[in-house]
Parts: sequence; structure tokens; C-alpha cells
Amino acid sequence: MADAALFEFLHTEMVAELWAHDPDPSPGGQKMSLSVLEGMGFRVGQALGERLPRETLAFREELDVLKFLCKDLWVAVFQKQIDSLRTNHQGTYVLQDNSFPLLVRMASGLQYLEEAPKFLAFTCGLLRGTLSTLGIKSLVTASVAALPACKFQVVIQKA
Repeated sequence: MADAALFEFLHTEMVAELWAHDPDPSPGGQKMSLSVLEGMGFRVGQALGERLPRETLAFREELDVLKFLCKDLWVAVFQKQIDSLRTNHQGTYVLQDNSFPLLVRMASGLQYLEEAPKFLAFTCGLLRGTLSTLGIKSLVTASVAALPACKFQVVIQKA
């Protein structure tokens, strides 16, 4: 339980630090901060992927990899499984978490809804980095309609 609190605190501080030192409050400056967070998440995802047991790396299909992310990776990082995984069987997957741990503390009001994307960028990078290590090139985006629920859309990029 202490690990979860430490990770949440570290994540909150990374977001706060990037936004505190961002001299450009325009959308372009915010995109740069989101890009930095996503890049940090990507590198952490790569490192997590490199530490996976060798039998884990022998997935046969993309769907098996995404199931692994929803169960094992999510539990390792957030101490819970993802609530829902949907696919169109054409390379697009939607991972839904109805109580995303990094958004739970913000869920007290709608005024925080516009702040949510900066708390999701790191996780988008984390997913993309882990997929990259497993040999899958992807594009990951996140959306929030109501706090603390969020959806991560993973689009597999075919070579």
C-alpha cells in the first residue's frame, strides 16, 4: 500500500513540477509538458517490459498482449486490474478504468475535469513503452468523460 502512495505522490510532483516551470501557458507549451510526461512514461514502460519474464514475451496475438497489460501490468503499477477491454478486431483497443488511481483524488468536482489530461500522459507513455518492448508499435491516447473514470485507446500501427 505504501508503494501506491509513493508512486501517486511522485507522479503528482512530476506533473506539478512540469507545469510550475512551464513559461508558456499557451496550448503549445502545454503540449510540450504533456510530451515530456509521455516520454517519461514511455521509458518507464520500456524498462518494465525489459524486466518481464521470458515466457511472458511469447504472446501469439495482439489481444493476448493487451490482456496482459490489463491484468498483470496494471496490477503491478496500480494494484488493480483494468475494468474493461474492448476491441474492434482491427487493431483498435479501448481500456477502461472506472476508478483510475491517479484521478481518484480529483474526483470531487467537475472543475478538475480539464486538468485530467496531464495526469494521464505518463500512463499513455507507460502503455506505449511496454508495447514497444513487446514488439508492437502503437499510438495511445486517453480521454475522461467523468472523474475518476478514464479510457485509454490503443491503436496498433501496422508496418
